[in-house]
Amino acid sequence: MRIPRIFSDIAVSFSNLRAQKTRTFLTALGIVFGVGSVIGMLAIGEGAKEESLRFIEQLGVRNILIESRPAMSAEEFQQRRRNSPGLTERDVRIVETNLESLETLSPRRTLHPQRVVPKPSGDVPELYGVRAAYAPIHSLKLMEGKFFSTNHDEQSAAVCVLGEKAKVSLLGYGKAVGQFVKVNDTWLEVVGVIGERVAASQAGGAGAHDVNNVVYIPLNTFQYRYWDRTSNMRDDLDGIDIRLKPGADSIDSSKIVNAILNSTHHNTQDFTVTIPAALLAQQQQTQRIFTYVMVAIAAISLLVGGIGIMNIVLATVLERTREIGIRRATGARRVDIVRQFLMESVLISVGGGLLGIAFGFGLSHSIAKFAEWKTIVTSASVIIAFGVSVVVGVVFGIYPAMKAARINPIEALRYE
Repeated sequence: MRIPRIFSDIAVSFSNLRAQKTRTFLTALGIVFGVGSVIGMLAIGEGAKEESLRFIEQLGVRNILIESRPAMSAEEFQQRRRNSPGLTERDVRIVETNLESLETLSPRRTLHPQRVVPKPSGDVPELYGVRAAYAPIHSLKLMEGKFFSTNHDEQSAAVCVLGEKAKVSLLGYGKAVGQFVKVNDTWLEVVGVIGERVAASQAGGAGAHDVNNVVYIPLNTFQYRYWDRTSNMRDDLDGIDIRLKPGADSIDSSKIVNAILNSTHHNTQDFTVTIPAALLAQQQQTQRIFTYVMVAIAAISLLVGGIGIMNIVLATVLERTREIGIRRATGARRVDIVRQFLMESVLISVGGGLLGIAFGFGLSHSIAKFAEWKTIVTSASVIIAFGVSVVVGVVFGIYPAMKAARINPIEALRYE
């Protein structure tokens, strides 16, 4: 008997709501916007989380990144040189000798070229001088050809590997391996092309630029074939990228690296040491706080929607006081009255929740398209948002339903 009664209540409630289409729709809008906002905010958070994880993954959770800190003035640079030689090949040799957890490393030098041929269709790509170990350190994925080898580095070979954006900018969408590009006064043969990487500063490089718009060459090729006009204000190396052995503690290893460099640099703070594993933990904590705040803000819309449901159901109770009296006089119990009005508020919240899911998908798509912010709608976010909307309908519908059930049937029959 209960199941048919429930279907009967749903049919009656739906009929009552349909009789007031405009009012019902306006009441449901609060739930629609609330559910859509929750889904949209969670989609933004999930997209940011994935991008951050990709960024950290490319930095490498087993990596330690040493960066040279550029001096802000000639006076500061001269003051540093009184105590420290800056980041040099000597530091590389000392780290290689004293860091037991070291698997491999690559010194790094960078240069912004004056001339590039063919003429790039976008920004001029950066030039990176690195060892062959740079590719496994940063888990570079090659979409064409291969990365240069240790032999290329030892021979100072005029070869290069292009980032995806640099390849398209210089050589278009055709095959790149075997073609030549001229960087400043040196022709370089392209031996490989790297797939897209997360474009962010410090992603295994120095400075804020697009890490896909890079030309990689062997470090010895860089040192013997290129001259940096600003080198008198820079260290010999721009950075050292370190990969640790599996199972090594990156925090402890970074302390050893700091101690080594502080010793050779005489405690001059002309370098920074970045630990991607620590960045990952910090990012996860920040992401959780970010998600909680956004969801809390979006949930306010659901609260407002719930208040709207309570308000409209209270108004409906007042309008249908005589109907309530008739139903009570013909044998309806208080629980039947409660169930009837509670069903109406739940139907409003369910309908608003379903429309809100569609709105949330549309909102996420619009944010991704127009704000260029990656969004990911997960099934968990949809279930949570819809579930909360139903709970809101129940919670905010109880009071009006209980008030309707408490109406004295005799007074209700006299109500005009």
